[in-house]
Amino acid sequence: MFTDEEERYVFLNISDRGKAKDGNALWYYDSKSADKKFKPIVAEADKYDYNFIDEYNGRFLILTNDGAQNNRLISVDPNNPQPANWKTVIAEKPENISSVSSAGGKIFVTYMKDVTSRVYVYDFNGKLEREVKLPALGTAGGFGGEKADKFVFYTFTSITFPPTIYRYDIATGKSTVFRRPEVKFTPEDYVTEQVFYPSKDGTKIPMFITYKKGLLKNGKNPTMLYGYGGFNISSTPSFSPTRITWLEQGGIFCIANLRGGSEYGEKWHEAGMRFKKQNVFDDFIAAGEFLINKKYTSPDYLAVQGGSNGGTLVGAVINQRPELFKVAIPQVGVMDMLRFHKFTIGWNWIAEYGSSDNADDFKNLLAYSPVHNIKPGINYPSTLVTTADHDDRVVPAHSFKYAATLQEHYKGTNPVMIRIDVNSGHGASNLKKGLETAADIYSFTFTIWD
Repeated sequence: MFTDEEERYVFLNISDRGKAKDGNALWYYDSKSADKKFKPIVAEADKYDYNFIDEYNGRFLILTNDGAQNNRLISVDPNNPQPANWKTVIAEKPENISSVSSAGGKIFVTYMKDVTSRVYVYDFNGKLEREVKLPALGTAGGFGGEKADKFVFYTFTSITFPPTIYRYDIATGKSTVFRRPEVKFTPEDYVTEQVFYPSKDGTKIPMFITYKKGLLKNGKNPTMLYGYGGFNISSTPSFSPTRITWLEQGGIFCIANLRGGSEYGEKWHEAGMRFKKQNVFDDFIAAGEFLINKKYTSPDYLAVQGGSNGGTLVGAVINQRPELFKVAIPQVGVMDMLRFHKFTIGWNWIAEYGSSDNADDFKNLLAYSPVHNIKPGINYPSTLVTTADHDDRVVPAHSFKYAATLQEHYKGTNPVMIRIDVNSGHGASNLKKGLETAADIYSFTFTIWD
């Protein structure tokens, strides 16, 4: 529940993801109306998203993927909200609209082009006025404010660019640095490449590769390959201080932009969900093969890392291609795909994964479920599973069962360990714990390569 800026309208976003519905309904209440009931803009949740942005001349500006897989901005008359009466303010483009906000009487639209941000300013009628010139290729966010604002603020970051806050003058279109973090790190010492590699079915997958200048592509570089691939979430380039240690030690850090995310809109998401989930694993495996074929690294120096849905990814790929990786770091992963919906918020993921209560979904989930596909006689990578005792999103039982099953069946010499944080949840509960987790992951990984 939320209100518009003037607090005249109250809105309800309603979803029903427990029934495998992936969108939302949108209702509103007009405090100035004699009718004291909520009324529908979209009455039932089904498969589309409807997000209120602002009110203009008595009409609601709504961002939706209804009729536009890459999203569009529409204008809706609340007194005549039928789809036939919708007006398109900003039409769909080949690039996905990742966010829309308003401030100072303008609309700020952030597009994602090959996983990097492009930001444009429109008037409320949808007329393009200018592009916001960003410092480099990377990820931008913010731009929201009130109608009377003369300035807005936004944050820009990339893999080697610490998140910096900029002040944007709406009238002149000029950006100035408002606050820059103090980080003992020299971005100019590092290179970030963006490559596009073919997956198993030929689909081109983007990947960012960051390393220290002067690196030799001799197949002997410790490489961390990170992926997520799900829930319409993009793995955009962003800065993390904990990666500095990895890069300074000569390591390569890679982000593979797998299907299942929103890098190229809803079509990209749908290509990696439910019965098409294997595409995500194929994309990640192909990323490893690309790095090896291009001599960035080799199977003896390649580690894979992912958390939550990304933990599922890591567990699945080391079952399918264990020889491709030396180290695996599945963090707070959904590892039992047959029972995930029976714990805490797991029911909310049915729209993404399906449910074992459905016969067809059962077969699909069983085919890749990390716990159920561990087999004796396979030389698994050195594996460090991480979880926390108070994780109420992905309950630690997933990681407990996975680690126990792997330790039961794997009889080789590679270590299989589990790290259980205490008084933490789905993420570290404080900075100290986060640093301790990162230190243990790097210590485990570099020890394997010593």
